[in-house]
Amino acid sequence: MHLLAEAYAYAQENSEKVLEALRVHLTLSVTALLIASLVCIPLGYLCSRNEKLSPFIMNTFNTLRVIPSLAVLIVLLPIMGTGIAPAMVALTVLACPPILINTFSAFRSIDASIIEAARGVGMSAGQMLRSIELPLAAPLIMTGVKTAGVEVVASATLAAFIGGGGLGTFIINGLSMYDFSIMLVGAIQVAVIALVFEVFFSGLGKMAARLRDR
Repeated sequence: MHLLAEAYAYAQENSEKVLEALRVHLTLSVTALLIASLVCIPLGYLCSRNEKLSPFIMNTFNTLRVIPSLAVLIVLLPIMGTGIAPAMVALTVLACPPILINTFSAFRSIDASIIEAARGVGMSAGQMLRSIELPLAAPLIMTGVKTAGVEVVASATLAAFIGGGGLGTFIINGLSMYDFSIMLVGAIQVAVIALVFEVFFSGLGKMAARLRDR
């Protein structure tokens, strides 16, 4: 409780810095997640429909999944320098695999008889995608976005190591000064944001499942 009180007092005294770090952290996380979703949801659908293309793309992104974010940042440093840009690229790379894999799995798991029945009644590819495939795939896609979101929020703390700012700044400063109350200012907020992402995307997934089951 004493540490929490000290952390709260520090946050109060440095409210402008805390709010700015929170803004940067959220901007990095949301932007990386949005870019990854815009790229990987269409790409996952394309892979699910193209047997020749899917092995190469899926294997590439599966390989990216095992590379730590910090390693990506180190590789990008000589190319992009320090700041927000390399952090954004690293977080986007981190967010892509779970979204792509879940999207691919979601579309591939749709019963072929449903697609055949839709074709039988004269639906076009676009109509099937909008009215049948996307609603059926949405819950699993949301699970992938949720996983990516939580990972990105946690990993965005690494941006501070290369001058990208964010809540990781407090964690690094707290470690360097052996002041755990300063560390808590960053760590607690990261945990809360990750929990909010988890609840939000879980809710979207449940909503999509209810719409699908109507």
